[in-house]
Amino acid sequence: MDPILETKNLRKEFGGLVAVDDVSIQIQPQTLHSIIGPNGAGKTTLFNLLSGVFPPTRGKVIFKGQEITHLPPHRMAHLGIGRSFQITNIFPNLTVLENIRMAAQAMGRDNYKLFHQADRLTGYTQKAEGVIRQVSLGGREAVLARALPHGDKRKLELGIMLASDPELLLLDEPTAGMSSEQVPALLEIIRSIMAIGNKTIILVEHRMDMVMSISDRITVMHLGNVLAEGTPREIAGNHTVQSAYLGALYGDLSGQKEGSGE
Repeated sequence: MDPILETKNLRKEFGGLVAVDDVSIQIQPQTLHSIIGPNGAGKTTLFNLLSGVFPPTRGKVIFKGQEITHLPPHRMAHLGIGRSFQITNIFPNLTVLENIRMAAQAMGRDNYKLFHQADRLTGYTQKAEGVIRQVSLGGREAVLARALPHGDKRKLELGIMLASDPELLLLDEPTAGMSSEQVPALLEIIRSIMAIGNKTIILVEHRMDMVMSISDRITVMHLGNVLAEGTPREIAGNHTVQSAYLGALYGDLSGQKEGSGE
């Protein structure tokens, strides 16, 4: 099967610093592919290259066979690529419903009428209501985004992304700032998105238990390079990765998920 997204010899320099160094990866469709590594490994820079925030110093980004290396983020969104950020990206003075409806509308034929009367936007409202249920925010439709607890703000951001119905979701530290008690609910939402079977997710996440339980494949970065790639079981069994990042906690993965086949 052809990859939905791939990079070829991707490199990003900031002055004398090489943040991403000759990275070539392939992301298979309808999989959840995580990218891990310590601070400074180049994960977020790679995400910014994939989503058009940064132009690469050299190399290519290819989406569904089409080179998108130098496309701006809004053009990538119209191709079917959605991106979340470590800091929530919402309209704080709009309600949950308004936030998600505007995101749906922005990708539709009425994108130039973002503040049109709501009764003219029934289709977008129905779309938003479906997304609200999908991200477990039912009952909070009329709540202002700024009044939501942090965990619900992360769900709202995910809902805003889903409203545009992207084929590829780039999730950058979706649990950032969340308490351990809030994480399982978000994890279940991500699982439900993957269970539908028409989405691909690339995830940067520092919570190793989450990465190991939810990923089909994992790419480990170190100093801007790809150190290893494989299933969660393969990565946890890789002695170089284990000593550098995972430690003894993930040395025994009996019963852990390996890819999507278990």
